[in-house]
Amino acid sequence: MRALEFKSKIRENRILIPRRMQPELAFADNGKNVRVVVYIDDADVYDTKAYRTMAATQFLKGYAETDAIYD
Repeated sequence: MRALEFKSKIRENRILIPRRMQPELAFADNGKNVRVVVYIDDADVYDTKAYRTMAATQFLKGYAETDAIYD
């Protein structure tokens, strides 16, 4: 089994195959079985969640229990 790895974008619900990879996928047998693995780069989503959680935690640390009378 061979593995190909490349970065791409999804446009109109299709994964664009880079030109340099297309010859590797040009099979004489059009019914060739392939296995596709998709990893989504979602680091920015986790960074945002972590920031919001940390900001809320830090924000609430600035208040004492006695400040609750103002709520």
